Amino acid sequence: MSSLVALRRKGTNNFPALKEVNFRYFWTGQCVSLLGTWMQRTAQQWLVYSLTKSPLLLGILGVVQFTPVLLFTLFAGVFIDRFNKKRVLIITQSILMMLAFILAFLVWSGTVQYWHVLVIAGIMGCVNAWDMPTRQSFIPEMVEKKNIVNAIGLNSAVFNVARIIGPAIAGYLMVRIGTALCFFVNGVSFIAVIIGIVLIKPTYSHEKRASGNIFIDVKEGLKYIKSNKIILAAVLSMFAVGTFSMNSDVIIPSFATTVLHQGAGGYSILLSVMGVGSFLAALTVATRSRKGPSKKLLYGSSILVCLFQIGLLFTHSYLVSSIILSMVGFFTVAFSASVNTTIQINTSNEYRGRVMSVYTLANNGTTPIGNLFAGAITEKFAPNFGFFGCGFMALIFMIPILWLIRFDKKNGKV
Repeated sequence: MSSLVALRRKGTNNFPALKEVNFRYFWTGQCVSLLGTWMQRTAQQWLVYSLTKSPLLLGILGVVQFTPVLLFTLFAGVFIDRFNKKRVLIITQSILMMLAFILAFLVWSGTVQYWHVLVIAGIMGCVNAWDMPTRQSFIPEMVEKKNIVNAIGLNSAVFNVARIIGPAIAGYLMVRIGTALCFFVNGVSFIAVIIGIVLIKPTYSHEKRASGNIFIDVKEGLKYIKSNKIILAAVLSMFAVGTFSMNSDVIIPSFATTVLHQGAGGYSILLSVMGVGSFLAALTVATRSRKGPSKKLLYGSSILVCLFQIGLLFTHSYLVSSIILSMVGFFTVAFSASVNTTIQINTSNEYRGRVMSVYTLANNGTTPIGNLFAGAITEKFAPNFGFFGCGFMALIFMIPILWLIRFDKKNGKV
């Protein structure tokens, strides 16, 4: 956590969002909670693979966990624009905490089965359908508009510090003690973020009465995105990359064991190395926040993610694979943060919840499709081909999007 302390000390210079007390409460809670989240993610993937020895069943876990996001996120965006975001977050975070404790108990008692993990993952997905877009749209209520890009970069930074440290700790605990402690620690870590949210006093609260036709509100949100070419291009890019490229969690357990011949320790180190690249990308976005979101970084990083994943087809070296995965992590976060900031900066407060729900749908809601695709290819062929297939498909879908962007630039629309 020394890296996080160093970030806070530098906040008055490179990280102006940390000057704002509301964001400091939120960010400090995230520093603790996200560490537990990554411990649970690592342990959950390894637990399922240990129980089933099947990349396909591991992919189905992602399908179950993220299908609720696919089904409910657009409707959640309407409620987010109507109700108090702070209250929604306290409820969702509390439920997620209880689910972590339940999973810890099942593993500790020795009664855990594959279907238990599926059910808990499904409930988590339902909660996250509300939690994720609410957290994204809550940022402008904690910081001034000029600091939004910096705040998003800092959120990504702490997410990826946890992504480095969390899997390493989880790997150690899984080898020494077992996966149950990872789930328990995650449950405890939610206490910090809940306290932080309780202390926040939003600078404004955009609320509407809980009335009106939900479907009409969803339609209005989609029309708003369509009418804004900058937002539309960013969202379409996220759909392409988010659906296919962001499935490494499904492939890495099998890749580590069958291709690189590693155990739990080697698997967790691969995740940590990928997290190092992600962390560096998040810092890059945060420190250049005064310049605003970069279109070159957004679209360039989307292509590089695909190319590095394709490159994993040709390696069986642990060192080379680690380097490539670190680059995948770097450009994935550079892309995601660029999409997020581009959308946030160009969205009005009236539509923010609905627009961020579409962003969440593109980023996480399409995971069932991507996870099933990645799991099927990995099981049918090999983990190397799983990475190749994901990178290739994302690249194919990005090509027409890049062509449309080029066309719109010529016409002065983007």
